[in-house]
Amino acid sequence: MVEVKNLVKVYGRKKAVDGLTFNVEENQVYGFLGPNGAGKSTTMNIITGCLSATEGTVCINGHDIFEEPYEAKRQIGYLPEQPPLYMDMTPKEYLTFVAQAKKIKKASIPSAIEGIMRKTSILNVKDRLIKNLSKGYKQRVGIAGALVGNPPVIILDEPTVGLDPKQIIEIRSLIKELGKNHTVILSSHILSEVNSICDKILIISRGKLIADDTPENLTKHFREGSMLNVLVRCGMETAIEVMDKLMAGLPASEKNIWSSENAKTDTHLGEVTRFKVPLYNENNTIEGKDIRDSIFKAFGERNITVLEMSPEKASLEQVFLELTASSTEEEYHEDEAEEEEM
Repeated sequence: MVEVKNLVKVYGRKKAVDGLTFNVEENQVYGFLGPNGAGKSTTMNIITGCLSATEGTVCINGHDIFEEPYEAKRQIGYLPEQPPLYMDMTPKEYLTFVAQAKKIKKASIPSAIEGIMRKTSILNVKDRLIKNLSKGYKQRVGIAGALVGNPPVIILDEPTVGLDPKQIIEIRSLIKELGKNHTVILSSHILSEVNSICDKILIISRGKLIADDTPENLTKHFREGSMLNVLVRCGMETAIEVMDKLMAGLPASEKNIWSSENAKTDTHLGEVTRFKVPLYNENNTIEGKDIRDSIFKAFGERNITVLEMSPEKASLEQVFLELTASSTEEEYHEDEAEEEEM
């Protein structure tokens, strides 16, 4: 649906986008992530035909954005971070204007925008001036404008920024619904948002693609950072004694999975001790067995109840910070680069 190959954008001596290549599949919601200055906005502006590229190609549904700009842009609905709304128009007037600009047949415009307003839940404000609408409704009007012409690809840049919690939930629900019939590319700094609504995630850093996978697979790749929370019904000294005995005799490469320093007594629950161990060590096992089986057996032999063993998996935030750690060493802002070019 969207093919980006060897995309390069140079501002003076800086590369805002550096050999970027990725494919976006049909009827999927993609999260497009990266730290500030990573090249997200530049890439989205190139994909939508708002900005030229130094090198590379972008094809939208088989149409090259540089060689067939008119046909390619007809495949895209774009909502920038600041929706380009005309505040003295009503949503109905605005959508009619957008439909005319997109050269939709005059006879089909009323029914087309009626369906879009219903889909985006703005029928109840269709005759109010846009400047009098809440931020949430303005965002909905902006998304409605992107849907005019029923483009197969919808690109949304920070669609929930500045919204209250109720409005955020509503916009997220709308985006998930759009993903059933459109390909959606979503740029957001809210990682929990991306994790909850996106089928795939693209992460770029310093203009290069560094991750392209599902949220589940990305966190799974970082499972070595996952921890196992353990709660046992005994004092801390006993818990340490049991764990030290369990670790005794293990290969040196596996002994680092336990440290008595992270054990603590939870006084609110009586004489119990809570501690953590990495869920995955070098071989994912202790003496060939699942680490949870080994812990349960070790405490069971002392007639000590294991009250809880729950995995604490790596979050998308942890994955993002790990992958983009080097980006903070030399921050480079895209907007400054654009000013330099001008």
